[in-house]
Amino acid sequence: MSDQVSQKMIVKAPPQVCYDVVSDFDSYHEWAPDLKEITVVSRDSSGRATRVKFRAAGIGRSNHYTLDYNYSKAPGEISWVQSDGDLTSRLDGAYVFEPSGDGDTQVVYKLVVELKIPLPAFVKRRAESKILSTALRSLKTRAESKAGATSS
Repeated sequence: MSDQVSQKMIVKAPPQVCYDVVSDFDSYHEWAPDLKEITVVSRDSSGRATRVKFRAAGIGRSNHYTLDYNYSKAPGEISWVQSDGDLTSRLDGAYVFEPSGDGDTQVVYKLVVELKIPLPAFVKRRAESKILSTALRSLKTRAESKAGATSS
């Protein structure tokens, strides 16, 4: 059974900056601390990553998974579906970037998780919460840094 979770955060950067940060997989090592390896497997004709392999710090061990990205709603949204994974059978999600006034962005992070191994519900909820909050806080820090560098 899969769990659907989402979380929102206001980022003091324009939506395009947030989109640019999330879609720049080659720079994830600079701002996404739980991701230990990122390999872009394929790109579309515009140079955007369409398939990306990840190795992430997991619950007591590394988690390997491959995500296929969809840019049909870009730059307002980037979504993905898992095509392969060792601990997860589903790790689908999206970042949605909505202008929220004063050049800020409301970022909504949506995630659908289905594990291959059973875990107690409270452990699973805690892990999902950590994934969401860490991803959003790290994105916020990176995007606000980029926006500050751009406006200087």
